[in-house]
Amino acid sequence: MIYVFCRGLLRLIFSVLYRLETVGKDHVPTEGGVLLCANHISVMDPITVGIKLKRQVKYMAKAELFDIPVFGWLLRQLGAFPVKRGGVSKESIRMSINILRDGELMGIFPEGTRNSTSGVAKKGAASFALRSKATVIPAAIIGEYKLFRKMKVIYGAPVDLTEFMGEGSGDQLEAVTERIMSRIYEMQKTGKPSLD
Repeated sequence: MIYVFCRGLLRLIFSVLYRLETVGKDHVPTEGGVLLCANHISVMDPITVGIKLKRQVKYMAKAELFDIPVFGWLLRQLGAFPVKRGGVSKESIRMSINILRDGELMGIFPEGTRNSTSGVAKKGAASFALRSKATVIPAAIIGEYKLFRKMKVIYGAPVDLTEFMGEGSGDQLEAVTERIMSRIYEMQKTGKPSLD
C-alpha cells in the first residue's frame, strides 16, 4: 500500500519536474522473474526506472542508508534491500537470485558506479540472470535530471541468453555482460527500444 502511494506521488513529481517519458514498457513481462538492467547516471535512477511500471522493482542499496531514521524504513517499504560496503555479500547474492526465482522484478545497474566512462560493466547482472533464468530487460536512461528538462527511459526487448544458460564460466559472464550493455548503449544512442 505504501509502495503504491509513493509510486503515484513520485510519478506526479517526476512528470512535472523532469517531464519523464517512458518508451517500450510493453517489453517488460507482467509476471515471472525479470532482471531490469539499466545504465547509471544518478542516485535517482532507481526511482526513474521503476515508477512508470505496474510491477514493483526491487533494488540493492548501501547498508548505511538503512540506518537513516525514517528514510531507511521507507527504503524497505519501496522494495530495497541492504548491501554491505566493500562488495556484494553471499547473502545479498542469494537474496537477489531468490527474488528472481520467486517471480519478482529486480533492477540492477551493471556499470556499478554512476557516470561510468570506462565502458567496463560488472558481471553481477550476468551471473544473476544465468543462475535464476530470469528474463533480462535492458533499459536506457536518457537525460541529465535538470529541472523541467525531459528525462526518458527506454525499455528494450528481452535479451536472448539461451546459448549461455547454466552457471556461467568467466568467459560466458563476460559475453553476457557485453550483450546486455550493448543493448543499453544502442538504445541510448538511437533513442528507440532495442529488438533482440
